[in-house]
Amino acid sequence: MTDSQDSPAIVPMAERFRGYLPVVVDVETGGFDWTTNALLEIAAVPLELDDAGRLVPGEVAHAHIAPAAGTTIDPKSLEVTGIKIGHPLRGELPEREGLDIIFAAVRAAVKKHACQRAILVGHNAHFDLNFLNAAVARVQHKRNPFHPFSVFDTVTLAGLAYGQTVLARAAMAAGIGWDPNEAHSAVYDTEQTAKLFCTIANGWRHVAAA
Repeated sequence: MTDSQDSPAIVPMAERFRGYLPVVVDVETGGFDWTTNALLEIAAVPLELDDAGRLVPGEVAHAHIAPAAGTTIDPKSLEVTGIKIGHPLRGELPEREGLDIIFAAVRAAVKKHACQRAILVGHNAHFDLNFLNAAVARVQHKRNPFHPFSVFDTVTLAGLAYGQTVLARAAMAAGIGWDPNEAHSAVYDTEQTAKLFCTIANGWRHVAAA
């Protein structure tokens, strides 16, 4: 029997999730209320397939966002994230420009994999989606590539796979590791969440194929 007969055929991304491309997203914000608090940072990692057909994190897209007019910031949230609003090294962008950077990268990945649209993957995913949708509404963005309400939540998946719902503990249980000094950076949290989702999804694919 040849290797090609031994190995299952690689399923294209467009056929894996009903035509949706999983894109891992994390936001840092000025509080917990997406209707009033500012979006301050966003990162997105579209998922890719390796040569064996396993899900792997793609290239991260990232933007620091200047607080939009009319939004508020709870100082306690800045104590957690360490974000310094207006610091010259942050390279803050207006909300519309930040979304354009993220959405352009996501649309390119959706097109690459012949998917219909993106679906947000996150840890407590509706928190991220609600802040994203609120920003989209504020700037009246017409090219949001994400599904408006469906998500994949790694809280649920990690709870099922490892009995853990906290991202740091789930990452440790999955063998990914966790650096508390890097936590609450949108880029780091997105990359770790992407690794967590891929680890769980790839393991499930192996079980399903057995």
